[in-house]
Amino acid sequence: MRRILACATLLVLLAVPGLSLAKAGLPDFTDLAERAGKAVVNISTTKNVPSRGSQLQEMFKNVPKNHPLREFFNQFERQFGLPDGQPRKLTSLGSGFIISADGYIVTNNHVVAEADEIKVKLLSRDKPYDAKIIGRDPETDLALLKIEAGGSLPVLEFGNSDATRVGEWVLAIGNPFGLGHTVTAGIVSAKGRHIGAGPFDSFLQTDASINPGNSGGPLIDMDGRVVGINTAIVPNGQGIGFATPASLADKIVQQLKGGKKIMRGWLGITMQELDDNTAKAVGLKETKGVLVAHVIPGDPADKGGLKIGDVIMKAGGQAVDGPSALLSRVASLRPGEKVQLGVWRQNRMLDLTVTLGERKPNFVSEREEKGGKPKAAGSMLGLGVRPVEGGEEAQSLGLQKPQGLVIIEIKPDGPASQVDIQPGDVIIEANQSPVNTVDQLKSAVAASKQRGLVMLLIKRQGQNVLRAIPLDNK
Repeated sequence: MRRILACATLLVLLAVPGLSLAKAGLPDFTDLAERAGKAVVNISTTKNVPSRGSQLQEMFKNVPKNHPLREFFNQFERQFGLPDGQPRKLTSLGSGFIISADGYIVTNNHVVAEADEIKVKLLSRDKPYDAKIIGRDPETDLALLKIEAGGSLPVLEFGNSDATRVGEWVLAIGNPFGLGHTVTAGIVSAKGRHIGAGPFDSFLQTDASINPGNSGGPLIDMDGRVVGINTAIVPNGQGIGFATPASLADKIVQQLKGGKKIMRGWLGITMQELDDNTAKAVGLKETKGVLVAHVIPGDPADKGGLKIGDVIMKAGGQAVDGPSALLSRVASLRPGEKVQLGVWRQNRMLDLTVTLGERKPNFVSEREEKGGKPKAAGSMLGLGVRPVEGGEEAQSLGLQKPQGLVIIEIKPDGPASQVDIQPGDVIIEANQSPVNTVDQLKSAVAASKQRGLVMLLIKRQGQNVLRAIPLDNK
């Protein structure tokens, strides 16, 4: 009944001549939507992929004639036939916003990461523009594009998301389901949400309607500043969307714009959550802080005096209530910077100073190296791989300890490109034998030549995945 009365009151207010929403005490988004919308762009991407028939043919072309898999393939082809082998084009839609008058555009990495062609459509122009990727950071799901559109383009500026309060009004503008420049409004529902999207997820939550195609678009405060980049939704929920905070995005974007390598601080420890029993055992009344489970010898934490069993309570003067908060805090600093740690040890607080090392990234700026690809320790099966380095990297990859070979490159013409393998996957075993070095992987592949296939056990964010890769026996 109260809701009915409230709606009726709103209708009465709106029916009064000359009484605006602002005068009625309600927010008016019209000017904000018009002003901010000019800097929001629609992004469409195209990716060329082989047909399913050509993928099957490529997968089985190197299998020996007398191999059981060859007979299986022949029977499948006779019974069902194969498509004509013509490549297919996959298209997708997303959003972005202009941050400089000369055409730099911020969006999500997942919108453009695998695209062969990127088109950007501006609100005020009919002609779409070709965009090139300046840099990407998959760990924060951010990407920077550039278009050559001529003239001075409208821009949006980053705001201070740290100062944004729960309950504040926000506006989302984007391209949901291809419906360009759709405007939705809501509030900031929560801050610091962890949804398992990556090692640095600490999202703003909003009830402003966000749908597929909104990814990469801005979340704007009432001053017209971007406080978040719309990134994720809960598929089976309503009014639950997530945005990357602007305070994090601004730092990453500035590094990408300058063609710089994304460098993050690194301690060199393995962390774990405190539970009630552990907190009680070390003399703490609350389960706040981060338990140090392992200190890598010779790394920054070791040099700074951290020990196994320490509980890190503060970093840089800020309280840390769990591993994610500490990881994000340390990663926001540059290698070489000093960080003050408040550490609980043997029933007393200690202040330790640690000079941070560099967290080994899986990806770098497209400009960082010729060809825009990170360096690999070795190549095999059309994969660029290197050993997993350090406890924090292991944790970010979903591993309990440093092990295996992390995949940082997949060559489009290599055998591994024909199966579901992704950058960031970690090869743990090859043919049920552990592989922690490139030489071990090479030996396993060489021993599999006669069989024509090598079976890999892969860890993908903590989950086991098995993939059989056909080998070239030429």
